[in-house]
Amino acid sequence: MKIHHVACLEDNYAYLIIDESTKEAAAVDPVEPEKVLKAAQEHGVQVKLVLTTHHHWDHAGGNEKIKQLMPGIKVYGGSVDNVKGCTDKVDNGDKISLGADIQILSLHTPCHTKGHISYYVTSKEGEDPAVFTGDTLFIAGCGKFFEGTAEQMHQSLCVTLGSLPEPTRVYCGHEYTVKNLQFALTVEPDNAKIKEKLSWAQQQREAGLPTVPSTIVSEMETNPFMRADLPELQERVGCHTAVDALREIRQRKDNWRG
Repeated sequence: MKIHHVACLEDNYAYLIIDESTKEAAAVDPVEPEKVLKAAQEHGVQVKLVLTTHHHWDHAGGNEKIKQLMPGIKVYGGSVDNVKGCTDKVDNGDKISLGADIQILSLHTPCHTKGHISYYVTSKEGEDPAVFTGDTLFIAGCGKFFEGTAEQMHQSLCVTLGSLPEPTRVYCGHEYTVKNLQFALTVEPDNAKIKEKLSWAQQQREAGLPTVPSTIVSEMETNPFMRADLPELQERVGCHTAVDALREIRQRKDNWRG
């Protein structure tokens, strides 16, 4: 399995997931379809299906166009998310196959939107899995609670995504990492892992390189939203439960001007 970033719009990422033995690919959130198909051509692969994480235009806005460019292509999206151009609705636990070796598991991760889907992707044994988290989980951050609650975001982040294998690579929908880590330091100023990752992320961006992917284990160490279960973090933000801590951190982030 190979994964390629395709930078779109101002700070979005679309992705190509490639099954190397068949040269078949899935496009994740191809908001600029021409760009994504050009990247597929450059890598000598054929896009067979589209995985849409959620209905917002900067993720689903290319679906109708890619269907025009590739008649008959399957476009997957959450069953309750009203995804533009969706041909195949998925629910939590639904499985999709790609090529010879790739299995894709749909995970319902609501809150940013009510039907948001993250896609957990596994390939041959010995290869680290990957998860495409759209705008639910960002590197060192999470999406705004547009259509859901802190309870839902806690379930999505700390339970659903937090229970994936630690080496799982995390591919999110936007390049927000530097700002997210700067904010994370306001929550945990003494967290050495956050400082270290921020320094690395700044170097990546200065070199014009992405900060994606992260890993689940790295998020557990540096992402305040995924650390809301820790009593010491709850205490730091003046809360007694993980859900309250998550809500408080999100409110702080919404008001933070960096």
